[in-house]
Amino acid sequence: MSWAETTLLVVAAAIVVLALSWVRASRLDRLHRKVAASRIALDAQLVRRASAATDLATSGLLDPASSVLVADAAYAVFDAEGAAVTPEDALDMAGLGGDRERLESALSATLREALDGPQEVGELRGTLAGEAFVANLAATWYRAQLARRFHNEAVAQAQRARRHGWVRALRLAGRAPVPHTVELDDLMPAGLGAPGPGGAAQTER
Repeated sequence: MSWAETTLLVVAAAIVVLALSWVRASRLDRLHRKVAASRIALDAQLVRRASAATDLATSGLLDPASSVLVADAAYAVFDAEGAAVTPEDALDMAGLGGDRERLESALSATLREALDGPQEVGELRGTLAGEAFVANLAATWYRAQLARRFHNEAVAQAQRARRHGWVRALRLAGRAPVPHTVELDDLMPAGLGAPGPGGAAQTER
């Protein structure tokens, strides 16, 4: 093999390596941006859920003790560090943070205690106002569940891409932090159900 042929092969191999690196790096960048965007969306849905819980707590439809507990749990979410995530915050890939996840879980548990069965939910739905508050809470809660699922799937995709041998060998992730999933208790109360066609909440039969 001549010197010219050897040089040509080296140049061709370098071009292939650069092309593959660019493709991998571009895909990883898109996945990181997807994680950041889904985290912002999740935060927005959780804030809406807390707002719906506050509306219910201040509606006068719950008993006084439950109203106070639900309102306190919802306000704690609003006051939490990391609420209202900015694009810059989302790029740190750190999920919502342990404190925020704990407060969101506490709100879920408090709402389940206040709406602890289909009968209680049915009584709330006995009035037009009650139906509106419950339906709004069910809809925002369901959207928050979907947003968390979507975010965690995006994180899993990014984590798999970062584990690829090519990405690790060439350090294509750069200084971007490893993304983390959001783990919190978002189980809906029995009888609240998910919104069905038209936005109305559906209960299990």
